[in-house]
Amino acid sequence: MGSDFDDFLREEKIFEEVEAAAIKKVLACMIEQTMAETHITKSEMARRMGTSRTQLDRLLDPANPSVTLSTVVKAAKAIGKKISISLEEIHSVKPA
Repeated sequence: MGSDFDDFLREEKIFEEVEAAAIKKVLACMIEQTMAETHITKSEMARRMGTSRTQLDRLLDPANPSVTLSTVVKAAKAIGKKISISLEEIHSVKPA
């Protein structure tokens, strides 16, 4: 089903948009989960990041795609983490 669904998203020309939204949701969830595990409040998190609660809320909102890499790096550092990014080969896409 996975590749069929990916093919469907590509046919609808929304694959990249959906993939980016999914990554953002996972990232927001990971940050929020770590905050909960380490008992960091939103106010404390914003203070550690040197930003406002409003900006933090945007970062944690899975529906808000407008997050800069700089903000993500600040959030990771504020919870004692670092960001790791990798580029991976794309599995071959079936010809149209």
